[in-house]
Amino acid sequence: MRSLLPRCSRLLCRHLRPLLLLALATAAPFASAKAQRLTPAEVARRDGGIAPYTPADVAFMTGMIGHHAQAVQMSRLAPTNDASRSVQILAERIAVAQQDEIAFMQRWLRERDHPVPPADAAHHHGEHAEHAPMMPGMLTAAELAQLQSARGTAFDRLFLTLMIKHHAGALTMVDELLASPGAAQDDDVYKFVSDVNADQDTEIARMRLMLESLPPTSAPRR
Repeated sequence: MRSLLPRCSRLLCRHLRPLLLLALATAAPFASAKAQRLTPAEVARRDGGIAPYTPADVAFMTGMIGHHAQAVQMSRLAPTNDASRSVQILAERIAVAQQDEIAFMQRWLRERDHPVPPADAAHHHGEHAEHAPMMPGMLTAAELAQLQSARGTAFDRLFLTLMIKHHAGALTMVDELLASPGAAQDDDVYKFVSDVNADQDTEIARMRLMLESLPPTSAPRR
């Protein structure tokens, strides 16, 4: 019986070897196909690196920090300018969301060793920024001053009108980025611009409804 065991083992290996080779050959194309489906960002993470990005991605993140900073500045006026409760809730939501997004954009730039603008609207729209090209939807100094001086229903109306314009400008910036060759291939950038597009489009629709429901400016607020 003992003498038969080595012979059986050799026969078993001889018959199993072709099956194992066939299994390996069959699995190889599937593994290769799975690897080919990895996005550049996934490959970069797997290899411990950073996903490829373009100068357009950097310019978008840098510019959008200033764009968001102005939206936060506008939103912070609501409690002090006698805004309605519904406008105050909307403004608070915008301020919180865009501050979080500013932090994300600053981190994204920092991780790639690019200059990181501060989350300060005055930095982006102060005297030294006077001659910089105006980003889509940005308020002029005169529009911002008008908003700062408005009160009550007049503030609500102006805030909603200007914030719709501001949000539409952000959507234009997203469209311009996506139209740039090779841009938004980084998963983080693509997810971020997709969220900006969806969130601000939804908020524009909501603000239009709020604007339509406002009483005349001269009517007393209930």
